[in-house]
Amino acid sequence: MALLTIQDLSLGYDSHKIVKDLNFSVNAGDYLCIVGENGSGKTTLMKSLLHLQDPISGQILAGDGLKANEIGYLPQQTVVQKDFPASVREIVLSGCQGRCGLRPFYNKEEKQLAAENMRRMGVMEFANRCYRELSGGQQQRVLLARALCATRKLLLLDEPVSGLDPKVTIDMYHLIKDLNSEGITIIMISHDIATAVRYASHILHIGSTTFFGTTQEYRKSDVGNFFIAQEGGDGNAC
Repeated sequence: MALLTIQDLSLGYDSHKIVKDLNFSVNAGDYLCIVGENGSGKTTLMKSLLHLQDPISGQILAGDGLKANEIGYLPQQTVVQKDFPASVREIVLSGCQGRCGLRPFYNKEEKQLAAENMRRMGVMEFANRCYRELSGGQQQRVLLARALCATRKLLLLDEPVSGLDPKVTIDMYHLIKDLNSEGITIIMISHDIATAVRYASHILHIGSTTFFGTTQEYRKSDVGNFFIAQEGGDGNAC
């Protein structure tokens, strides 16, 4: 059953449409990469999926019991966020806020969940460290642990490897693939089309041309062939 169904969605600002009449669905267990040219509306689409921005028209329908507070989100990091003066434990725990309701404190179960996800992401040893003291890759692992505290179903990731060195980038891609293998549905924005098709099960390409389908279908499509060739990749799994 579809976790998300997008019907005739148009997005933009002040009635200026960036994305028009978009239709696709995301099923439980999918790994969807959203790719396309700069300014094509990728981040605007993700904000709409998170209900942070209203579409101009169309619908975003949740299924399979998915609730708005059950979506984990890893946004693009800004300089201010990288310099945030809080401990790793505090940041990861903040991912449980959607579970607290009106309660002004974290309970035992939420603290255990935060500890579990810190271990899962390999950052438990940094629990008492200040977040801003960590490397870029370590910070991304912390933010992934935070996002996992909000969901067991769906992660939305906006350019999660941006600014990371090549080795850390590969490690992060493998980590995200492992989470998907554990049953978590992934929707990820990526500027790296050649790498995206190595890991994703489905591709949504938006821009002057729109495509939605499996990675195999994307490799065979005109738009997929063109952009993979532009990046010098062949789209084969590594």
